[in-house]
Amino acid sequence: MKNYKNLIEAINDLRKQGYEEDLEIKDGKLNSISSNFQLHPEQFNIDEVYRFEGETNPDDSSVIYAISSKHGKKGILVDAYGVYAENMTPDLAAKLNRS
Repeated sequence: MKNYKNLIEAINDLRKQGYEEDLEIKDGKLNSISSNFQLHPEQFNIDEVYRFEGETNPDDSSVIYAISSKHGKKGILVDAYGVYAENMTPDLAAKLNRS
């Protein structure tokens, strides 16, 4: 794993590695924002995880997941962690928290 200075640097490098899809958490699944596909927890792997804390405020914390699906799709999920983390189903939370 690499050490990135900030979230933008991580996203740009992961894009170069083929993580092209922007993913979001919705209804207990990962959804592609642009390609209209969904991934259930059993359909994807987490390849890399990077956490970043805000420079001036520790509450501005985020985590980026590099995700690959069993169907060959690769994408990035950016989420807050801690108190502000996105609501998830127990299955999805367990999958993301294993990283």
